[in-house]
Amino acid sequence: MSEPVRTRPFAPFEWMLSTRYLRARRKEGFISVIAGFSFLGIMLGVATLIIVMAVMNGFRSELLGKILGLNGHLLIQPLESPLTDWKDVADRVSKVSGIRLAAPVVDGQALASSPFNASGVLVRGIRSSDLDNITSIAKNIKQGTLEGFDEGQGVAIGRRLADQLSIHAGDNITLVAPRGAVTPMGTTPRIKPYKVAAVFEIGMSEYDSTMVFMPLAEAQAYFNRANDVTAIEIYTVNPDRIEQYRKAVTEAAGRPIYLVDWRQRNSTFFNALQVERNVMFLILTLIVLVAALNIISGLIMLVKDKGSDIAILRTMGASQGAIMRVFLITGAAIGVVGTLTGLVVGLVVCLNIESIRQFLSWLTNTELFSPELYFLSRLPAEIDVGETVAVVVMALTLSFLATLYPSWRAARLDPVEALRYE
Repeated sequence: MSEPVRTRPFAPFEWMLSTRYLRARRKEGFISVIAGFSFLGIMLGVATLIIVMAVMNGFRSELLGKILGLNGHLLIQPLESPLTDWKDVADRVSKVSGIRLAAPVVDGQALASSPFNASGVLVRGIRSSDLDNITSIAKNIKQGTLEGFDEGQGVAIGRRLADQLSIHAGDNITLVAPRGAVTPMGTTPRIKPYKVAAVFEIGMSEYDSTMVFMPLAEAQAYFNRANDVTAIEIYTVNPDRIEQYRKAVTEAAGRPIYLVDWRQRNSTFFNALQVERNVMFLILTLIVLVAALNIISGLIMLVKDKGSDIAILRTMGASQGAIMRVFLITGAAIGVVGTLTGLVVGLVVCLNIESIRQFLSWLTNTELFSPELYFLSRLPAEIDVGETVAVVVMALTLSFLATLYPSWRAARLDPVEALRYE
């Protein structure tokens, strides 16, 4: 009598049985419904995680790009004495390796008004050559031009401010500064009209609605700063390596200065973004976990329903390992297909997220992503490959772990006990 041949692990009959258990029959409809909900849960969980993390990444990158595109990565402020030597300091600092631009600025607050409306603004005096090197402004001029910016008394304003004041390039805007000329009756406000030379649109509502750029010499006269500037904005080649530039800039300045980098200026904002991102990841991971628990409940019910089938297979020679693998394949199939479908759905949504937002806004006749609330004029999404792979691996791992206990129970089922009550 020949010895029985032991089948290899994951033999064709194990895959056949697993596929058979995944197909619905009338009396097993409820189990198939649970499997369907498990699939949907994992798919939606993975897709939502990918979409939300991509939007959070895009939101941070866009904001970082807009903020650092307009404001310097390092800010030189004077210590002990005003920055009357700003030309020499800017020249020395601009020669430091890795420094792209050193722009002296005069900042001040004012009230901008037109015959139609008024709004508070931040006026920044800057040289024309420096303004041309700030690409977020120079490459986003929507009306007018920056040519001859230093020669005239024109100003450049944001698109949203222009809309709010109902003016265009070529119109006049009146700026009112609280500190003007000193008279025997006290300090009087300084009121002066300026021609709008250019209208820019960065795409960040906070800047497009509040920033007014003015020639440096004119700003010094307007804000009573004859020979000095407020600060020197420094733009570097790589903002993430800001620590490497601090020491070199301090030495190159050649005078007492106080340095503030972009992380200090925006620490609260970006820390809040990071905390929100981490919390969203943990909350959305629970969706995948709940879907994995659905796999457990579905498989346990399937094991109970198939008790007699398992007993017959065992009496026919199927090993405990074979039975365990059958249910492992059944549960893992739900997790793998759900995860991969969720990955595809998530990537498709991320790649078309702005079109989807516009369609939903049109469908519901509402503003789903208000620029006034979210600072940006479009919904960004930036897919991080490492993060996406981590989400997929996490979902697959949870799905696999969810199948272990029901599969172990199926393998441990006693054929005699199972057939006794049939």
